[in-house]
Amino acid sequence: MNIFLQKIIFPLFILILFGSCQSSQEPSAKEVQNDTTILSSNQLETGDILFVGLPMSYSLAPDAQNEPANPETCAGDSLNLIHVAIIEVEKDTTWVIDATLKRQVARYPLDTFLSDFTLADGSYPLFIVKRLKDNRNAQQYINNAKKYIGKPYDTDFLPQNEAYFCSELVRNSYVPEAGEYLFKEYPMNFQKVNGTFPLYWQQLFQYIHKEIPQGKIGTTPAQMSQESCLQTIDCPVY
Repeated sequence: MNIFLQKIIFPLFILILFGSCQSSQEPSAKEVQNDTTILSSNQLETGDILFVGLPMSYSLAPDAQNEPANPETCAGDSLNLIHVAIIEVEKDTTWVIDATLKRQVARYPLDTFLSDFTLADGSYPLFIVKRLKDNRNAQQYINNAKKYIGKPYDTDFLPQNEAYFCSELVRNSYVPEAGEYLFKEYPMNFQKVNGTFPLYWQQLFQYIHKEIPQGKIGTTPAQMSQESCLQTIDCPVY
């Protein structure tokens, strides 16, 4: 790996799995939380879905002067949802199940997730908690997700290749006994509304030596976050 890429990809973003920049489907500013609170585990429930966002202008360059991830910088077309994870609450521990470059498909404590996603300046990205409007089958979805633990992360963004990226894992996990997926697939879109790719995605896909999978059929956090089966939970997420 060349020295530039070693410097430009700090530890957090070696972990982050990819979402969509499709601005027409971004959550509104009312859905995001401010940065004065701490994530409250006792407000989370098994089956909740945790979305991670950054300002559309965010750069991975070590000398970048990035804006903080807050409702002002992530409002409207300025929010880039980059990752999605599943929450499991078990007794006094809150767990995360997700797919990342560092951990592959794994289950680990929420505190570890927050540590992994701490930004270079010590702050957090923007977190948005969503919950199924009908959450009765949450444990079944968690059990489905656990079947994928240990599987590799899918840097090719291809279906049915025994590897999984973050929103693909969520989609495959949230399947009722009837067998119909709760979340749809779409042509994936990583572009801004003006048709250009945010610098963040250019840098990150350069790091893994892959082309941005623009237009491939699949799932993205941005599109998933807008599914009608979900509702936003007013839960402190910092």
